[in-house]
Amino acid sequence: MKLLRVGTAGRERPALLDPDGTLRDLSGLVMDIDGTLLADEHALGRIRSAAEAGDLPALDATGLRTGPPLARIGKIVCIGLNYHDHARETGAEPPSEPVIFFKAPDTVVGPDDTVLVPRGSVKTDWEVELAVVIGRTARYLESAEDGLAHVAGYAVAHDVSEREFQIERGGTWDKGKNCETFNPLGPWLVTADEVPDPQNLSLRLWVNGELKQDGTTAEQIFPVGEVVRYVSQFMTLYPGDVINTGTPAGVAMGHPEPKPYLRAGDVVELEVTGLGRQRQVLAQA
Repeated sequence: MKLLRVGTAGRERPALLDPDGTLRDLSGLVMDIDGTLLADEHALGRIRSAAEAGDLPALDATGLRTGPPLARIGKIVCIGLNYHDHARETGAEPPSEPVIFFKAPDTVVGPDDTVLVPRGSVKTDWEVELAVVIGRTARYLESAEDGLAHVAGYAVAHDVSEREFQIERGGTWDKGKNCETFNPLGPWLVTADEVPDPQNLSLRLWVNGELKQDGTTAEQIFPVGEVVRYVSQFMTLYPGDVINTGTPAGVAMGHPEPKPYLRAGDVVELEVTGLGRQRQVLAQA
């Protein structure tokens, strides 16, 4: 299923995109798309049955904003340097264990919402990523297979980053990762049954129409199941938590000087196979 949330910011309603591209209203069946829903197989089954029976009312998508596909996110765990090609372009040694940092849930915006360049920023960068949404409580998982079994679904994430804040301003990466609007998510949460192999997905990103990133999750150093297993050794993952699994080569930081960092007015578009497409116009904070 392709689950999404539509409407004005803070007042989104749950919806489903059916196979023929028609938007269907879920508000008669569920309150919202969140961790509580994803952990409830009976509720998900009701949605599937209603969709298959054609019982869900259509929504007019004209002028309707698409919000983040997940409400009330608990935490966003991010994996750094998780692609062989990205490590090569930045001159970094591939890590021996996953690099973990966090993004606050309040960085999340809709897939087509405005992204703000922070005040004083000169190195705002792009990163297309596969986001993993947890559907079952995960603690001390024993295998990568167990990791995949705890995934509810997948989405496109844009891990916007300010490299000067991240690298040159002291402290941890979090300074460059948690600026306002720095995690567009969506358009859809695609349930795991529709993504049979998360290591066979293409990721692409364009800036002002020019292709910048063209990668594949096959290049991940630590695949999705292993990432979930590993993270569960250090913290409990709950339904509705999100893991951003890293970005392939092609970020601005990896370009020769002068590096083409983002500015207000730039347009960024990104997509992951089967998970939809985002488009953001940048503005000054």
